[in-house]
Amino acid sequence: MLNSHRLAILQAVLAAGSINAAARNLTYSPATISQHMAALAKETGLVLFERDGRGIAPTDAALHLAEQARPLLADFARLERTVADLRAGQAERLAIACFASAAEELIPEVVRGVREIRPNITVEVSLNEPVDGRGRRQPDLDIRTEPVDGAEIRLDGYRRHALLTEELLAVVPAAHPLAGAREIALGELRTQPWIDHDLYDSPIGQIIRGACAAAGFAPRHVARLDDHRAALALVGAGIGITVLPRLAAADLPGAVVARPLIHPTVRRRVVLHARRHPHRDALITAAAELVGAAAERWRGGGTLDGAPPGAERGAEVT
Repeated sequence: MLNSHRLAILQAVLAAGSINAAARNLTYSPATISQHMAALAKETGLVLFERDGRGIAPTDAALHLAEQARPLLADFARLERTVADLRAGQAERLAIACFASAAEELIPEVVRGVREIRPNITVEVSLNEPVDGRGRRQPDLDIRTEPVDGAEIRLDGYRRHALLTEELLAVVPAAHPLAGAREIALGELRTQPWIDHDLYDSPIGQIIRGACAAAGFAPRHVARLDDHRAALALVGAGIGITVLPRLAAADLPGAVVARPLIHPTVRRRVVLHARRHPHRDALITAAAELVGAAAERWRGGGTLDGAPPGAERGAEVT
């Protein structure tokens, strides 16, 4: 059986560049590091290092082994923290998965409220766009985007709560000719250079591309990113325009302006999925209510140039 401690030391040696440097970083002796690497080579049956002049260099096998071990070591470290929490009697956790703008605008209020209910709880927040569950706890609360006119998402083992429906906005540089318009028709963006904030084709990007197709064009992207804040920085630099939900445009930099989109109006629905759990239902239900309250307060206060926020409260709980 592979020794996880030796795999971690292998990663430390590769990161430091030498056994001596890894020994200094880990406060071990070089001889101890060498013994661990020899034992790992024996366990795996692999040649991990080769002579290179007066030193040694990792083999391709060592590099591949370390790469494959990285997510496993992350999981093991999380397991060790859980064991430590169990010993201390503080093992309760709440896992929330959501998209970035929800993490910014809704989740701080939720975390504060949950900790008022359970002072010793640890809240884990991870992004679900792009979707990649490796190394992540199964979420107790999962906040997602879905098309208003598309099929409703339903997750097995979860209760569905429709939180709100909100408009998407055109975001342009403050000096752009369209910046002075009260509204912007989507077709007016046909020839504009676009900044795409959805490199991984998550639901919000699908909604935007579908709306553009309905308006008779495909966006001409000059930059593609996976972070809407970085996309806003490029818009502010005058590189192009982008389209964002109101939740993601709640705190715009001064170099950009946001205007409602028309012809067509583009909307998304924000949905919360609350996990059904026989032993934790009270906590998860309370946390779901906090998310709903945070969404309601944001809907009432999320304005654009003094205009109504343009989001409707959903009532569905199934």
